[in-house]
Amino acid sequence: MHHISAIALGERMVSEKLPGTGFGERDMLFGRKKKKPIVIADKKVKEWKYAVCGYCSTGCSLEVGVNEQGRPVATRGVDDGKVNTGKLCIKGIFEHELSESSGRGVQPLMRDRIFDDYKPVEWDEALDKTAAEFKRIQDKYGRDSVAIVSTGQLMTEEFYTLGKLVRGCIGTNNYDGNTTLCMASAVSGYKRSFGSDGPPGCYDDFEHTDCLMAFGSNLPEQHPIIYWRLKEAMEKRDFPLIVVDPRVTMFAQFADIHLPITPGTDLVLLNAIAHVILKEGLQDQDYIDAHCNDFEQMKDVVDKYDPTTAAKICGIDEDMIRHVARIYGRANSAMSIWTMGINQSTHGSDGVCAINNLNLITGNIGKPGGTSLSITGQCNAMGTREWSACSGLPGYRMLEKEKDRKEVAEFWNVDADFFPPKVGLKETDIFPAIESGQIKALWIVATNPMTSMPNLPRIRKTLENLEFMVVQDGYRDAETTEYAHVYLPGAVWGEKDGVLTNTERRVNLANKFVEPPGNSKPDLWIFNELAKRWDVSQQMKFPAAASDVFDEMKQLSKGDGRTLHIAGMSHKLIEQQRGIQWPMKEGEETGTQRLYSDGHFQTPNGKANLMALDYIENNEVPCEQFPFWMNSGRVVEHFHTRTKTGKLGNLNKYSPTPYMEINPDAAEQLGIRSMDYVRLVSRRGDAVVMAQLTHRVPRNMVFIPFHFHDCVNHLSLGLLDPHSRQPAFKQFSVKIEKVDQLEAAQLNARRRSF
Repeated sequence: MHHISAIALGERMVSEKLPGTGFGERDMLFGRKKKKPIVIADKKVKEWKYAVCGYCSTGCSLEVGVNEQGRPVATRGVDDGKVNTGKLCIKGIFEHELSESSGRGVQPLMRDRIFDDYKPVEWDEALDKTAAEFKRIQDKYGRDSVAIVSTGQLMTEEFYTLGKLVRGCIGTNNYDGNTTLCMASAVSGYKRSFGSDGPPGCYDDFEHTDCLMAFGSNLPEQHPIIYWRLKEAMEKRDFPLIVVDPRVTMFAQFADIHLPITPGTDLVLLNAIAHVILKEGLQDQDYIDAHCNDFEQMKDVVDKYDPTTAAKICGIDEDMIRHVARIYGRANSAMSIWTMGINQSTHGSDGVCAINNLNLITGNIGKPGGTSLSITGQCNAMGTREWSACSGLPGYRMLEKEKDRKEVAEFWNVDADFFPPKVGLKETDIFPAIESGQIKALWIVATNPMTSMPNLPRIRKTLENLEFMVVQDGYRDAETTEYAHVYLPGAVWGEKDGVLTNTERRVNLANKFVEPPGNSKPDLWIFNELAKRWDVSQQMKFPAAASDVFDEMKQLSKGDGRTLHIAGMSHKLIEQQRGIQWPMKEGEETGTQRLYSDGHFQTPNGKANLMALDYIENNEVPCEQFPFWMNSGRVVEHFHTRTKTGKLGNLNKYSPTPYMEINPDAAEQLGIRSMDYVRLVSRRGDAVVMAQLTHRVPRNMVFIPFHFHDCVNHLSLGLLDPHSRQPAFKQFSVKIEKVDQLEAAQLNARRRSF
């Protein structure tokens, strides 16, 4: 592998002089005859440590440069990385700065009542208190009176260990991850259609597809390196790009066709596209007959969604619906991708199933260039789906299956009767259960519901009802910590070892390159130490090293007919190959790019399920009192609730203040100028934001980045999808009020100082 260091490259550029001038070629090009040449600072890197990026789900291979003093001082892409071939987005470039970011927790803290002052304590005292409170509350109210909400940002070995602790020792069934807020509808849709979770495609499908349709996805800002992969493929092979999004996103601007759909009506559009494909005989009937269930039931439903009828609901011209359906149906291979625009809806799971329907009836599952590929949000949301036991048991096993319960119980050396026969409450149901008194204690692990949950005024009151709450997070200043009785400081990315799984099922390794600050500890250590407070842990195994945990997971991944095989992998081999896609069985040289290439699915009869999906209108739509659609999404410089990126000056400087996009015509009608502060009001709360005038949004819509803790989720509705229990963050209505500009400016100045 060959790298050119930044300093060497800079020296080479300025040392090559043009004959007879005394100036380098770049000096002449940029007019710097009398100016000093650009010099790239030498960061004095002593050693480069391999890792995989810990932000989004793209899974970029990178190296962190550590100097003589052991400080991380630089980040660079790895040129033979399978995903990114040396490229990084702005977040990855500055990722090494996380180790010295502000607000970190350095010591366990405790207090008797929330809002009292915290007092620093030793780890044993904090863990003893946590275990004692969990046991006391379970003894008094029952096992499920304790709830645990995890994250998508731990190492997979940590997820697996937490699941073993929860399922095998603590015993509560009310255990979930924050992936319910972002990927639950994709998980539900995959399970309903294919019988199992797991994205069936890969990034390499861009190189083979003849048509790509993206739903509610803004790749250039959400996942820049995936967009770069797509753009490179489109430059090699000119195939149509269709973007479905209510907003004129950057991705929509680059598309061949943009469909500005009415929010929340994706299912109507998808049914109408399927209607045209079936009416015009563009389906792959041989594939349907051989590999699909319930075709006639699905056909009967989509018969009702003719383009004329659908256009009145979804807002897309009926001739355009026909045009798009013909492009997709006639392509030799076609693929669909989506992110939160589909998932965060009351019809999210149905929308995913409808995408799967579209690709099943056209034979576009399991072949190069044909897939239904959900683009995941967090670096290891896939790891929590695979191994954390949130939605069942490790390795995509199900609590509902007696065989799976017995298999895991025997492997862990616990009583199978200790496992519940079905999955408990999801995160979005856990908080109402606190309100009703069903749940008395809550453990939050590396997530921040006081920013990420919808309808935050309600969540704030809910947390005050708990008898006991513990927050485990790398950052002491995460908003949720203010409601805890115990705070456990965890290590973050770069301060511990382990693997992450990206969007295309690629398992990659993050090596430790710096020690955690103060007395903070890796999450794996915390889980193992807490497990010792339950007697049953003595008959179980809780390995201390991440590589040993991974070896245990490998053994549990084996089994006939299973897709989630990792038995052929090891930490060493993963680093050598720059990530490996599962499944990979023992004896295989590398992983597998695509699932279901043999046409066999994880259903009882091995066939995929075509779903009959009727649209039910239950959005909160604009009205006379609240006349604007509210839309939300990501910006490239921030990640989730800004717990990390809000601390890094090179990232936060691009958008330190909450803002909204508003159409100039709507702004003029309301007397709003660019950079005015305004108050957005919904039926649930309000938020003060800065106005940015742009034609990216229609006259009856505003858009807000979701990263700011006192902004969009003070307004959001949070109705839940009935299958996935994921909130509808994006479909609700607001009104706009003018505010005192000086008062608003002072408020935002206080935000930035925080």
